Amino acid sequence: MRIFLDACVLFPTVTREMLLGVARAGVFEPQWSPRVLEEWARATLKIGPEAEVFARGEIALLNAAWPRAEIMPNPGLQARLWLPDANDIHVLSAAITGSADSIMTVNARDFPRNILAEEGLTRIDPDSYLYQVWQASPEIVRSVADEILETARRLSGEDCKTRSLFKKARLPRIGKALD
Repeated sequence: MRIFLDACVLFPTVTREMLLGVARAGVFEPQWSPRVLEEWARATLKIGPEAEVFARGEIALLNAAWPRAEIMPNPGLQARLWLPDANDIHVLSAAITGSADSIMTVNARDFPRNILAEEGLTRIDPDSYLYQVWQASPEIVRSVADEILETARRLSGEDCKTRSLFKKARLPRIGKALD
């Protein structure tokens, strides 16, 4: 299964790490576009200027780990597409160009299911998707979540709890399931 990842699921870090951890386990093939990666890098400026440097380093590592994941949107295709937010047309175009099965986003209003269905795509959100993967393969999701929790504890010096960490990352359902 190919899933095109919108910038909003690559940032925050916990969401990205969960999704890519599951992808590393072979559950799905991730896709993104250069513009999506740029949006992610720029979004990190909210944290501070040094965060963008780290994001760009992570982007280089992702492109090295998944060399076929970066999809260039087809400009001709973009011209015929419509979405409520014109700034998201590049996401739809890249997903179609990359033969993705789904677009993963938390921006449901910007990606109406009927428009995506016309292009042979579905829309999924990360929390629901990870919950479905957990139901089918709990060991994979648990392993990835445990690594993330351990890293969060090490970096923060605090005893983070799975449920609160995942709730903060907009993953309440899978956080509750793993708690």
